[in-house]
Amino acid sequence: MENIVKIIAEFGFPVAMALGMGYFIYYTWKFITDEVKPSLGRMFASSIKLTDQLRMLDQDMIRLQQKINVVLEYRERQQFLEEQQEEDELEKLKSETRKD
Repeated sequence: MENIVKIIAEFGFPVAMALGMGYFIYYTWKFITDEVKPSLGRMFASSIKLTDQLRMLDQDMIRLQQKINVVLEYRERQQFLEEQQEEDELEKLKSETRKD
């Protein structure tokens, strides 16, 4: 604390505050370059990986939806064919009963 008082007494308050502000700016800049920038780089890389995974998931969902649509279409077609077969069998039975 004595050093600060000596600096203020010798150089004046504005010069002491300019030195203090210079130290604060240096400390902040050093902290940002040493701590924040590398963390931002890692987060950027992680966000790119997550974006790629999200795109792959979206593509997988599209493929899955297409497969489900095909299966549902086949199921409808199979039901239609079964109904047609039943109708044909009924017609056959009707025609046989008419002959008798």
